[in-house]
Amino acid sequence: AGFGRPAPLPQTGWERLSELWRRDERQQYPEETVNIAKAAFTAGVVGWLYGGLPAFVSARKAFIERSHGELFQNRADAVQSAHRAGLRSFIRYGWRWSWRVTAFATIFNVVSTGLSAYRDKTTISNFAAAGALTGALFRMHLGLQGLAGGIVFGTAFGIPAGGLLMAMYGLAGETLQDKRNRERRELYEQKLAEWQSRLGVTEVLSQTENNAQGRPETERAREL
Repeated sequence: AGFGRPAPLPQTGWERLSELWRRDERQQYPEETVNIAKAAFTAGVVGWLYGGLPAFVSARKAFIERSHGELFQNRADAVQSAHRAGLRSFIRYGWRWSWRVTAFATIFNVVSTGLSAYRDKTTISNFAAAGALTGALFRMHLGLQGLAGGIVFGTAFGIPAGGLLMAMYGLAGETLQDKRNRERRELYEQKLAEWQSRLGVTEVLSQTENNAQGRPETERAREL
């Protein structure tokens, strides 16, 4: 199997799509897939801070206002109690925001990356469609009006987000899709050249072996 002709480059959208979730020869996932995981982690942290920090400050302030008449052993005990109240709110509301932001970012990135791979090009329309679908999924439980609002919100989010990414790709000189296609093509050409080289060596060895086997028979024929 190691001497077989290299597998051809993916030709269809489904082949390119399935390749996103497969490891390469170095047991590494494609850069786009790794970026989805990194973005999910970052979104989780940002969501937790966004929801948790205001809740921490608010809960701590409310605790202090409520506890004016309470007795504490000392000032440190009062401060620790206020911090504990804030921390409980930080965890509760931070988690509530974190998983929502993570889910939204992950669905958006999976859909936009999948569309780029399937269509073999990265465009603003991919991000707009990904935003619309993600927004619809998040708001569909609110009925038709919520579904429509989710589509509008998601599209309004997707277009500028896509525009920002496209601008970054412009500075880099190529999109991730273009980079992946180029690297895939270069690797295929390298493997093809190696395969053809091995094939040539194998043919030479085979010819040499045949000549070596045929020589004794020729010599015996001459003796007769």
